[in-house]
Amino acid sequence: MPRITAIETCIPSSIMPNLLLVRIHTDDGFIGCGETYYTPHAIAALIHDWMAERLLGADALAIESHWRFLYERCTPYGHPGAEMRALSALDLALWDILGQACGQPVYRLLGGPVRQSIPVYNTSGGPSYGAVAGADESPRHPGWPGYGDIGQKGPLQDNWSSHFAAGDLAQELLAEGITAMKLWPFDRAAHRSGGLHISWADIEEAMKPLREIRDRVGMKMDIAIEGHAFFHLPAALRIAEALREIKPLWLEDVLRVDHVGTLADFRQRSGLPIAASEMLLGRKEYLQVLQERACDYCMVDPTWNGGISETRRVIDLAQTFNIPSTIHDCTGPLTLFSGLHLAAASTNVVFQESVRAHIRSFYHKLVDTLPIIQNGHAQLPAGTGLGTRLKDELFQPGVNSTRVSRVG
Repeated sequence: MPRITAIETCIPSSIMPNLLLVRIHTDDGFIGCGETYYTPHAIAALIHDWMAERLLGADALAIESHWRFLYERCTPYGHPGAEMRALSALDLALWDILGQACGQPVYRLLGGPVRQSIPVYNTSGGPSYGAVAGADESPRHPGWPGYGDIGQKGPLQDNWSSHFAAGDLAQELLAEGITAMKLWPFDRAAHRSGGLHISWADIEEAMKPLREIRDRVGMKMDIAIEGHAFFHLPAALRIAEALREIKPLWLEDVLRVDHVGTLADFRQRSGLPIAASEMLLGRKEYLQVLQERACDYCMVDPTWNGGISETRRVIDLAQTFNIPSTIHDCTGPLTLFSGLHLAAASTNVVFQESVRAHIRSFYHKLVDTLPIIQNGHAQLPAGTGLGTRLKDELFQPGVNSTRVSRVG
């Protein structure tokens, strides 16, 4: 029985400043890897100053016991946010250890594969979307959620292309076998004037790239719309009215998910498919959305929602409502890998989100093995555990805000 001897965290601020990386070490040499995203210093403090007390010296394979204990200790002072993200990172690392200890990939421990590959869609972020673009770019403020940079013209600058060369981008993705893409053409209007109202001029500006996609490739490309929760109901309804002509795959977080009744009202009045939402944390929040018939797709992020453990429960919960799940990823490589394991072992996952610009520009700086995506499908992860490892050099003492907690 492997016992936990140390927990390490680091923040790769020269690569992705909002990412927190976690490694859990055991007395028989296993190293489990995890991650989460946003406010990494706060997450590291939760892990080392509080959660480590439960884990150090404990059985590394008692995943459910640790999950439930930490979750119940998080909730006495309110619904967990940062705490749930800390728990998510630790949960990934513990599943990684379990897979290594059993000599199996995580998806086999979740019940085995239900498919040979996993459909992906491409989110239109560029190499610097949430990240530092290159070695010549100095670390900067990590930015605000939903306020990613527009990028610049060039290779893999999918964010720029989604606004100014959307037809070219759609053709390029189709040539790779990717038949679904996500973009956020309405964000600039919200940044300029807020989400209480959106003018018809702003609507027309946002619709231009969407019409360009339809004119160039017709219905060969599914188009998902990301709203980053910027809009109130009247503006969201105006957006939905305009979007009907392009027949979107879904509208994601055009409204905030603060009030499930309003979201259900929006779904009914818009007449368009709704995806909700990686902003929900834990099955009790998803249960309310499902019961109120507020979504058509259950969007879930394994490194925010409670790790592999809770995300599997949410996916199964959605299946009882005949609502498909789709797995979020616009952050680090372990979020993508954990999503692939969950999708590999569940018949209820319809898409795995991927950001080709991230995979091809900087994921290699973080992990030793990259996901393989061909013809619009991700291959099942190979090897034991998660199937990839965080690079040792990221955890060198004195760099990357590294912290270590050890037994004794």
